[in-house]
Amino acid sequence: MTHGLALEVEGLVKRFGGLTALDGVSFAVPEGSITGLIGPNGAGKSTAFATIAGFHKADGGRVRLRGRDITGAAPWALHAAGLARTFQIPRLFGRLSVAENLMVGAPPQPGEKLPAPWFARGRVAREEAALRARAMAVLERLNLARHADAPATALSGGQKKLVELGRALMSGATVILLDEPAAGVNRTLLREIAATIARLNAEDGITFLLIEHDLDLVAELCQPVHCMAEGRVIASGTMAEVRADPTVAEAYLGMAIEAT
Repeated sequence: MTHGLALEVEGLVKRFGGLTALDGVSFAVPEGSITGLIGPNGAGKSTAFATIAGFHKADGGRVRLRGRDITGAAPWALHAAGLARTFQIPRLFGRLSVAENLMVGAPPQPGEKLPAPWFARGRVAREEAALRARAMAVLERLNLARHADAPATALSGGQKKLVELGRALMSGATVILLDEPAAGVNRTLLREIAATIARLNAEDGITFLLIEHDLDLVAELCQPVHCMAEGRVIASGTMAEVRADPTVAEAYLGMAIEAT
């Protein structure tokens, strides 16, 4: 086991037909860090997330979670192991309330077994009440408690991203992959999201790996930072070091990274 690393990606390869989306991607996520993954559109960042999180099967390479090989593990198994992810476009249950969306993220409960609602009603009711109380506590931390009983569809895009983050917290995840938390979010709510990520990292010790195009946000939150282009990692280090790397400037077509 490699000490001090929450996540290790080594030589990850993913092909779709004749297209190589990931070409030997390697990077590390230190325990307790907020690590950034940046790069121009089409660099392979979201494919890397999906492959790490078990949504795609890797064609080569290894992924380790705190030294344990999780390559090819199913998303539900990774969820149970403490790895969760969010999506660029939040995936919520529109017919459920905000609180219920968090509750479904919790580990399996006795009430999910078919006989339980008939033969263990008291126990199921008590555990559901405890689960709702836990969901309410998470919503309080996310400043969403006032929306607990509202349908998830009633929330803004940024609030939906916070609900996805809350659902990851309900799972007990200690490593969370955030896919573009700033995308489509107004600046006021973005500050709240950024503060929430920083607080969860500092107070709860949650390790984050986030994809983000807002490089100012990455500079504020993340260390280390890894930059991808054309399915490969081309630079790693602090945000200042990555900004200064000429291969990164070239990948961003010269001026984009300097102007951000």
